[in-house]
Amino acid sequence: MESIKLVEKMVVFPEKPTNRRRIFLSNIDLGLVAYQESVAFYDPPSNQMSFSESCQRLHHALCRLLVKYDFFAGRLVPSLEDSRRLEIDCNGAGAMFATATTETELSQLIDCMAPRPALEQFVAFLTQLKCGSLALTSRYNHCVLDGVGVREIQGNIAALTRGEELVIIPNPDRTIFRARNPPIVNHPHHEYSRGTDTDNLYTVHCRSGIGIEQCPNCLVYLSPHRIANLKKAGLGEGKLQNCTTFEVVAAKIWKTRSIALEMDDEKVSTMLFPVDTRKRMVPQAPKGFAGNALIPGFARARVRELKDEENDALVKKVREGVERLNDEYIRSSIDWLEVNKGVPCREESFSLVSWWRLGYEEDEFAWGKIKYSTPIVVKPGLVFLLPGPQGEGGLNICLELPEHQFEEFRRIMTED
Repeated sequence: MESIKLVEKMVVFPEKPTNRRRIFLSNIDLGLVAYQESVAFYDPPSNQMSFSESCQRLHHALCRLLVKYDFFAGRLVPSLEDSRRLEIDCNGAGAMFATATTETELSQLIDCMAPRPALEQFVAFLTQLKCGSLALTSRYNHCVLDGVGVREIQGNIAALTRGEELVIIPNPDRTIFRARNPPIVNHPHHEYSRGTDTDNLYTVHCRSGIGIEQCPNCLVYLSPHRIANLKKAGLGEGKLQNCTTFEVVAAKIWKTRSIALEMDDEKVSTMLFPVDTRKRMVPQAPKGFAGNALIPGFARARVRELKDEENDALVKKVREGVERLNDEYIRSSIDWLEVNKGVPCREESFSLVSWWRLGYEEDEFAWGKIKYSTPIVVKPGLVFLLPGPQGEGGLNICLELPEHQFEEFRRIMTED
C-alpha cells in the first residue's frame, strides 16, 4: 500500500455559537472510554465532483453538524459532582478535520476488505485514492456514541453534504440510564466481572483467551446458502418454530471458537453480544438518543455442554441472552456497575459485534454511496460480523486467532 500525503489539517468548529454545558455519562458510557476507528470507501463520484469540492462540502457539513452535536466538539473532563467519574464539557473546542491523497487504488484494497494494520494509514478524515475513489475515516470515543448513534450521525452528515437538513436531531441526555439511589441489584450479571485495584473504570477490557500476542486479522465468509443450512440445522427438526440469522450464526461461532481454542471441557465459555435497549427501557429512550444504550447480552455454558448440545439448544441460549434484557434487568445491570465498578466479563469470554445490518451503505453522500466499510482494527476478544461481498450477500466473520486455530475455526464454520 502506497503512503498517504497530507493535503490539509485543521480544527472544525460549530458554525454558530453554542451554549456551554456539561453532559452526564452513564455507567454504560463509562465502560466504553476507548477510541473506535473505521473507514468507508466510495467509488469515484459518478457526478464528476472534484476532490476539492467534496472536501469543501464535508467541511461545511461538519461545521453545521457540530451546532446540534456540540458534545462532539467538546472534551472529556472529571465530573463536577464526582471527580471519579467523567462527563462531557461542551466547550466548543472543535473536532479534527484532515484531507489527504494516496497512490493506492481501491482495487488493491477491496479484494480483501477486512480490518488490518494497513488501513491505519487512512488517518485523514477524507482521502482521495489514485483511481478517484474516496476513503472517509471516522475516529471517535465510544463513550460518546454507540453503533446506532454513529449510524444516525452518518446519515446526518450525508444529508448535510447534499445541502439538506439533519435527518434526525440528536438527544444526548443519558439521565434515563442513571443508576438508582440506592442501587437495587436483582440479578447475578454474568456479563460483567468485578473490578480490581489495577482496573481503570474508563478502559474497555477484553479477554480473548488466546494470549496477548498480536494475531493476524482473519476473515471467514458465510454464503447465503451456508447461512440457510445453519438456520435449518438450528431449528432442530421442529424443536424451534423459527430462528434468526444472528441467533444461528452466533451459536455456531460460540461453539466453533471454543473448539478451535481447545478450551478445557470444564471451563465456562461466555459470549457477549451488544443489545440495543432504547425500546426496552420503560419509559423508552427518546428519539434520536445519542449515547450508549447497548447492554451486553450473554450466553454461557461449559465447553463440554457446547460440544454435546444440539444446535437448537445453543440457539435457545443465544435467544435467552437477548430476551432477558427487560427494563428491570437493564436497571439492575446499571446498578451493578454503580456498586462494583466492574468491566465486561473477562473470564474465558469474547464479544460478538454485528456491523452486518447497520445500514451504513444506504446513505447517499454528495459524492455517492458507501461501497464498503470496516473497522480499522479488531482488538483481541472481539469478533465482528461484517457484510459479505457486494452483490453476493452473506456475511463475513472477522476475528484474531493464531493461524492453526483459525484454520480449525474456518473448517468447522464452513463445512456442511
